[in-house]
Amino acid sequence: MSHSTFIHALRAFLLVVFMSILCAQAQSPMHSRKDARLPSLGDGSEMALGEESRIGESVMREIYKDPDYIEDPILLDYLLSIWQPLIEAAKLRGELSPEMEQRYAWQGFLIKDPSINAFALPGGYMGVHLGLIAAVSNQDELASVLAHELSHITQRHISRLFAQQAQQTPLMLGAMILGIIAAGKNPNAASALMVGGQAAATQNQLNFSRDMEREADRVGYAVMLQAGFEGSGFVSMFQKLQQASRLNDNGSYPYLRSHPLTTERIADMASRQVGAFEGVNPQNALPLNWTHMVMSARAKVLTRSQADAYQLHMDLAKQALINPKETLSNKIALLYAGALAAMKVSNFTQAKQFLSSLDTLSFNAKTPEFAYQMALLHAQFFYLDNQPMLALGLLEPLEKTRSVKFMICENQLRLNTSDSKASCSYLLREWLTAHPKDIHAWELLSEAQFQNKDVLSSIRSMAEAYALKFDYAPAIDRLYAAQSLSKEMAKKTGLTKSQEMESSIIDTRLRTLLALRREQSLQR
Repeated sequence: MSHSTFIHALRAFLLVVFMSILCAQAQSPMHSRKDARLPSLGDGSEMALGEESRIGESVMREIYKDPDYIEDPILLDYLLSIWQPLIEAAKLRGELSPEMEQRYAWQGFLIKDPSINAFALPGGYMGVHLGLIAAVSNQDELASVLAHELSHITQRHISRLFAQQAQQTPLMLGAMILGIIAAGKNPNAASALMVGGQAAATQNQLNFSRDMEREADRVGYAVMLQAGFEGSGFVSMFQKLQQASRLNDNGSYPYLRSHPLTTERIADMASRQVGAFEGVNPQNALPLNWTHMVMSARAKVLTRSQADAYQLHMDLAKQALINPKETLSNKIALLYAGALAAMKVSNFTQAKQFLSSLDTLSFNAKTPEFAYQMALLHAQFFYLDNQPMLALGLLEPLEKTRSVKFMICENQLRLNTSDSKASCSYLLREWLTAHPKDIHAWELLSEAQFQNKDVLSSIRSMAEAYALKFDYAPAIDRLYAAQSLSKEMAKKTGLTKSQEMESSIIDTRLRTLLALRREQSLQR
């Protein structure tokens, strides 16, 4: 199923459960109708942060299993380059308490879906569809959506919906998981779970109240400005959504179903940016926007993995080269998409031609950010074309971002020497010391350790990756396997000091994960 259906079913189910609680309160002699109202904003009636985090983890456990969940370090780095400054700005403004900062995950992730959508989950998780990145015109528009969703998290809007009857939270959690699982197997099954008059009436209604949407607009706008983004992005994004809302809903804009626009909200954003578009190029064709345009192009290519979709991107790139009316910025975006698509089908001759044209067109106007993205694209070409030394030559001088480190490591593994594999393992362990919850880093480290014949550590690293996905059963199975291997190694050849340390870590982690699995079982 498409992930937009999954998320829509989840949101609808959350709302239905909440409405059912309100109905039960209204019918109960222990609650007056006054008690059944939605909590007023900022009244402090939220559920505990830990409980909210557990709900988010339960949802993420299912998302990690979904085939539409995608790990693309280059695109994720770009998303986080916008998401992280917004989080810092929220902290500076006092919207994000120290306790919330510590307890929540503050994790962004990507969904391989062409629809225009983004969603916030309890516990600080932010999901973004590739279709949204592909559709917005610049990073300010993307920042406006992320700032709005971030404000739903910092203002704890989901928590407020649940807070009416905290004692029913485990029931709601169980119902939510049932809804997710049903939607994952059959979208119609999720609807079948939504029984009762309230469900039929509210299935396609607001996820948050209008007051909450207005608050997310107001707080998100201020956070966005604090982070250094242009407020005009909020206005132009609203204009895009308003135009889309006038059209028949064909499923491309699920964001409009969960965040319907009102005339009041549109006017409020417009009033904050009087004259914002005077003298602004509507095509955003300046080199400063090229980085977003190629990231948008990347999102378009990664959204669909069929051969005909790749061929279409290649055909559009060829047409752009011979079309005298095509703008420079559009040519660059189309050539980037064409080069990446050609790499995906191993047409390296065509990819090389597109890359050469890209370099020629942008030679005199590269910003440092755009030059960085071009270096990554060239390095990806060399990696896929089995030229790891050339890829490493491009990557080594670059700033050691997450994507650069991972690409260096992948090319070192492709070199297939003892030194290169050991270097990759060291690089990843160093990264994980500072970022211990990076799932993809643990997976890549497991591969590097296995290739380096460090099987014990490789098994433990893969267990850590599963544990971070809240999928404790396979993580525990691997730790048991690592324990057995450690005992066998001790009998046959004895353990080195590093292996003894690894065995000790495995024993400790196994006890921890067994306790977490018991706790997880009790919550179901």
